[in-house]
Amino acid sequence: MRTKAKRIALASCLFLFLFVVIGNALHLNPAGAFLAAATGTPLLIYVFNLRSATTTTNGNVSRSAGCTDGRDQGHGDRPVGWEDQPVSRQ
Repeated sequence: MRTKAKRIALASCLFLFLFVVIGNALHLNPAGAFLAAATGTPLLIYVFNLRSATTTTNGNVSRSAGCTDGRDQGHGDRPVGWEDQPVSRQ
């Protein structure tokens, strides 16, 4: 219940942010700004979720795997988790 309320609150804040920013930046009337924010909010949420899922998949972390600490359960000599990724130090 708390997670659902948090998601609704974040979506509402995103909608209001888009309403103000798009309305002022494009000099739209209130109806146009409302329409732009109403169509932009679900689009941004979809793109963010898609990007998040892609990053999660490329990072060897699977939501369905049941492992929440981000490490892959390796077998034998295979590297586990982030051991196989290069590290750059500056």
